[in-house]
Amino acid sequence: MSQLSAESEAASILGRLARPNAASAAHWPGEPEARQPTHTVYGGAQLFRHDIAARIGKGALASLDAYGPDAVTFARALGLPGADRLPTKRKDVKALFARDDLREAAPDAWLADAVYRRVREKLEREPVEDFRIDFEDGFGHRPDDEEDAVAIVAAEELVRGMKAGGLPPFLGIRVKPLNEEMKRRSARTLDLFLTAVTRKTGGALPPWFAVTLPKIQNPEQVRALADLLSQLERKLGLPDGAVRIELMIELTQTLFDPAGQLLLPRLLEAANGRCVGAHFGTYDYTASCSITAAHQTMDHPACRSALSLMQIAYANTGVFLSDGATNVLPVPAHREPSKKKHREENAAAVHGAWALSYRHITGSLANGFYQGWDLHPAQLPVRYAATYAFFLAGFDAAAARLKNFIDKAAQATLVGDVFDDAATGQGLLNYFLRALNSGAVSLDELAVTGLTKEEIATRSFKAILDGRTRGGATG
Repeated sequence: MSQLSAESEAASILGRLARPNAASAAHWPGEPEARQPTHTVYGGAQLFRHDIAARIGKGALASLDAYGPDAVTFARALGLPGADRLPTKRKDVKALFARDDLREAAPDAWLADAVYRRVREKLEREPVEDFRIDFEDGFGHRPDDEEDAVAIVAAEELVRGMKAGGLPPFLGIRVKPLNEEMKRRSARTLDLFLTAVTRKTGGALPPWFAVTLPKIQNPEQVRALADLLSQLERKLGLPDGAVRIELMIELTQTLFDPAGQLLLPRLLEAANGRCVGAHFGTYDYTASCSITAAHQTMDHPACRSALSLMQIAYANTGVFLSDGATNVLPVPAHREPSKKKHREENAAAVHGAWALSYRHITGSLANGFYQGWDLHPAQLPVRYAATYAFFLAGFDAAAARLKNFIDKAAQATLVGDVFDDAATGQGLLNYFLRALNSGAVSLDELAVTGLTKEEIATRSFKAILDGRTRGGATG
């Protein structure tokens, strides 16, 4: 065979890859560049008001003031790294935290102080990132006329919030399941709500609006929701695809079809391009596994296996993943503590729930789930503290590793006892991108990595190295 004919045959063989390669690239476009909310707060639709975020923030700050009035108390309550070694006497705390070299001399104290300051600032500025107006578990079963009325009032309150400002940057509703019992009620609520909103706004919705579908039993339920949304968008004059879909993964039959095949990819396909998130429902899922209430926890092995399947099915598809919530709420045992014993019991109850939530959230983050649910205002200080501590605790070491690795232009290097390779380089960059997304660090703080803002914006380790190899930015 001549060289020319061999090259022609090879070209023909390689040409067959064009279509499947394009299909793969379309299905797995990579991690989305959009901001992912750190949490979703679920609240009953009957309680939704236009200033809900401010109200929740006020409650969160009140809890922090009462049970975590300073950085040391808060750090000890949560169990932050090194918190047990922090001084407790006010004089010693004041002297330690006044040091100019706190970060280098006492990193545990610096972490406690940095987390506390950032949590307070977050609760004052933007306490809620994502809110779901709940017509399912948080609302319950009510007469049709009552749910009709609540749907319209909730829509009116949403419009008030849009006009006044102050709504969370992410917002949506959770409808009832599309099973035989609830499908008509669910569709009616969706129609009433969206119609009321768009009529009062002239066809506008909040910037990031999603409908969460719970207790999914088959792909056709997801497809039906996508079709209902298309119908409503045409009816209301909304752009095609204006309303996004989030999937609730909370039943065993949501994971596998009757033949034992993984169902999750088919749910994504059925959403017809609308799916932006998949949320895990810890307590419904463990109940569907016949796990008793005492053992229905986020770190149960049954939950971890289901979450792993979600990760495998939706990695690099552009779908945000969310873990569930801690259902032990940080509320005091006594409403009106008149005795010292009662006040101590209240602090113990809140601190115990905070510590449990901190462990759950940290476990989720370590397993690659950067979003979760919150059910009560007093959980918000822990949500942000756990997230910030997760990224800040390893920030300096990770920054040194990334800077060293990039400076070596992708040559394997050894920093301390940790060996880096090219895949780790992207992993380290992802760490900083996630830290930036969560608000744990600012873009200016990432300068210690040696990266420019333009390089960080590429989100690609390879692109950064290519740029430097071509004589581009040097940081």
